[in-house]
Amino acid sequence: MGAATCAGMLGSVPAAAASAAAPGLDDPAKKEIAMKLVSSAENSSLDWKAQYRYIEDIGDGRGYTAGIIGFCSGTGDMLDLVQLYADRKPGNVLAKYLPALRRVDGTDSHDGLDPNFPADWRKAAQDTAFQQAQNDERDRVYFNPAVRQGKSDGLRALGQFAYYDAIVMHGDGGDATSFSSIRRRALRTAKPPAQGGNETTYLNAFLDARVWAMKQEEAHSDTSRVDTAQRVFLRQGNLDLNPPLDWKVYGDSYHIG
Repeated sequence: MGAATCAGMLGSVPAAAASAAAPGLDDPAKKEIAMKLVSSAENSSLDWKAQYRYIEDIGDGRGYTAGIIGFCSGTGDMLDLVQLYADRKPGNVLAKYLPALRRVDGTDSHDGLDPNFPADWRKAAQDTAFQQAQNDERDRVYFNPAVRQGKSDGLRALGQFAYYDAIVMHGDGGDATSFSSIRRRALRTAKPPAQGGNETTYLNAFLDARVWAMKQEEAHSDTSRVDTAQRVFLRQGNLDLNPPLDWKVYGDSYHIG
């Protein structure tokens, strides 16, 4: 009994050390990979920096979706972004839309935004101050909380990315399909490494919960960003999200060397 226990403990030390030594998703190279992975799903392109100017209504009930992370006029994060930009650069081309963004928050309405808001968004996207504001809001609202929770759960870069991609799509509100609810659903069937669980087993449970959440909404019912991307890396045992990476989203193939 003692020998078996000691062997288990000795065997776990190198694994723990390797996990601690491996860079997390906030490592600059890993973060760049994360941005490309999300962009492949959100914009069908690895060129995530080209998405500062992106804006359209994709018909998901969230109004306009725009920018590098899909800020939405109906969910409050676009309002926060434009407010930050106005605070940093008063009188910018988007500042005049703040009253309208406050009015349409929580709806899919374009009231007060049409017809010029999309063109003005694309104009603003040429400004490095607006690009930086997008970066900062992405990190504050989505990236940093996901990485922080992932590390707290003992997850390596792939798990941290699974959290990030989930919070990007679902947000972290109080509804049943929010990131925190997805995580709680996973915890019913598996424990993360920080609670003594197996990382692969837990991530499979989390991705199962994520797929369930996606299927609750028609606009998100295509689960390929999980099935033919994150699941692929997990099956390969690539918990540190090391390149080369090959995956598919919506039938399109992508590669990071």
